[in-house]
Amino acid sequence: MPTVVSFAEIAPGSLPPGFAPGLTGGGGPVAWQIVADDSVPSRRVLAQTSADRTDTRFPICIYERASARDIDVAVWFKPVSGRFDQAAGIIVRVTDANNYYVVRANALEDNVRLYHVIRGRRSEFAGADAKVRSGAWQTLRLRAEGNRFQVHFKDKLLFEASDSRLSGPGRIGLWTKADSVTHFDQFSYVILRA
Repeated sequence: MPTVVSFAEIAPGSLPPGFAPGLTGGGGPVAWQIVADDSVPSRRVLAQTSADRTDTRFPICIYERASARDIDVAVWFKPVSGRFDQAAGIIVRVTDANNYYVVRANALEDNVRLYHVIRGRRSEFAGADAKVRSGAWQTLRLRAEGNRFQVHFKDKLLFEASDSRLSGPGRIGLWTKADSVTHFDQFSYVILRA
């Protein structure tokens, strides 16, 4: 059974326990916080609300209570706004703000891409086109097992890939880009191998 991280009882304006904000790249400070959202049953979501337009700015929010090499992570996300980007992502095998895997969905580009980030440099190694709707809740899921990755979007397998650049255990978390204001809910994970 997945472990689900609930935001329902967290006061708006605060950061949920166990989460640590961070930044890959440049630009201004990140702004992760609980906000009200009546479109979900809990009426509370975790959001990245800063609209800094710096292209090389990747706000991350690391969940420090789970660490594993092999893990299956899922989240509901809703792109709210962003002129340059409307992106939402999941990060796994996070050792720090500059080293991790990220799968991200982008509502302005209508695609889902998988990257490794090594020493702060993001490199795509797989992806697929898919309709990502702005203002709508969608699901994104990343399963990392050994050097194999499965990406699910809207509860369907979208693509598979392999990469061995980051093979050790690490934390998990959430990711956005540039001026993306994005809401997240139903963040869950299953540890396959610590």
